Amino acid sequence: MKIIHLHHPYQKSEIPDGPVVLVLGFFDGLHRGHQKVIDAGRTEAKEKNVPLALMTFNQHPSIVFQKLNREITQYLTNLPEKERLLADFGIDILYVVEFTSAFAALPPQQFVDDYLVGLHAQSVVTGFDYTYGPKNIADVDHLPDYSQGRFKMITVPSLDEEGKKVSSTRIRADLAQGAMDEVTELLGRPYQVRGIVVHGDARGRLLGYPTANLEIEKDVRLPMEGVYVTKIFVNDQWYEAMTSVGHNDTFGEGRKLTVEANILNFAGDIYGEQVLLEFYHLIRKQVKFNSADELIEQLAADAVVTQKYFG
Repeated sequence: MKIIHLHHPYQKSEIPDGPVVLVLGFFDGLHRGHQKVIDAGRTEAKEKNVPLALMTFNQHPSIVFQKLNREITQYLTNLPEKERLLADFGIDILYVVEFTSAFAALPPQQFVDDYLVGLHAQSVVTGFDYTYGPKNIADVDHLPDYSQGRFKMITVPSLDEEGKKVSSTRIRADLAQGAMDEVTELLGRPYQVRGIVVHGDARGRLLGYPTANLEIEKDVRLPMEGVYVTKIFVNDQWYEAMTSVGHNDTFGEGRKLTVEANILNFAGDIYGEQVLLEFYHLIRKQVKFNSADELIEQLAADAVVTQKYFG
């Protein structure tokens, strides 16, 4: 997959020659609804025998519009993760447009001229709710007016299940409840975060449950505080693990949030290793224990739950 970063105004020489099928969207999470849009683009690209391109942004548009909050500054898939996934989804060319004030100020017609026609789109594929400016003048219903017949338009309807739309908003709500089984269903894969193994206070080792303390990328959303059935990929191998997301209040108030994975059937030091962590199921919410012995007893029960989950 060829990745091209564009800053407005871009140079025409940055754009490869030849027609493409162009898929549009921010695609935070790359859930099954997003995959449906990409699948439509892939089908169209095969029919026309042209490369499949996708255009997204380096950051959420709301950041430029000064609507900063945790909902949009922590992603289900940050840009590096999105790039990795899109390569697996068969994208040939990925355009990452820097969402700046100058770009945000583009009138809809100029956006279409510069970023759809300018990228040699033979066909443009969007979700039903895609916008490229104010909704009242820049939604998919207005796109035919701006296209002026220069490209084919394909609008993909929402993916609904049990009367609910598969959406990033719904996934964030499930993460806030620790509903990882539902998150897996909506994504079509387990929820993943990446991190580096760093030194902690080694308390888990003293308790008989040594943990890998993970420093997670800052712009990635974590699920609700709790203890989870997980898998961890380290040294080119997957291991079953139980992972705590929390503040370790048993050992004092005001501690920072940590992600600590107790890797089952594993021994060895992995400090400095980059790992991939998959969340499968919430075992329990975080609680403050009265003693270390009480915590050890609960950890033993958590380990049993984890082992039973994986059969």
